[in-house]
Amino acid sequence: MAQQPKTPAGLARHLGRVAREARQKAGLTQAEAAERIGLATEVYGRLERGNMLPSLPTLLRLCRALAVDANPLLGFSASQPPEWLTLEAPAEDEPPAMRRLLRTVRQLKPRQLTALSSAASAMLPASAAPASHDVRQPAQ
Repeated sequence: MAQQPKTPAGLARHLGRVAREARQKAGLTQAEAAERIGLATEVYGRLERGNMLPSLPTLLRLCRALAVDANPLLGFSASQPPEWLTLEAPAEDEPPAMRRLLRTVRQLKPRQLTALSSAASAMLPASAAPASHDVRQPAQ
């Protein structure tokens, strides 16, 4: 099985690909599958393209309509959980304050990240400052 990304978008793409394969195997059009599931054809199309994840009740109806088990749709057909489900364990020597800071930094916009990078570099002693890594992002 191909490795899956560790993001909801990766799960959505995987689910859409497997749903498309199941629908085609069943010999259904998108409109027919959407009708059986109780979705608008446009919504079902977005699901197959990986642009959305279904709700749990919709996932159940999808499984019934396409006669497919939920495990392959969610990437659980391998003996190991898919990569998108595996959470990265924090480094054992990483203090909780560092993990909190990293969670916050990951939510910053490019301009904010650039400003934070400049401020952090200014706090370092001159001998410890990294070589000029330009992290600037295009202005938004």
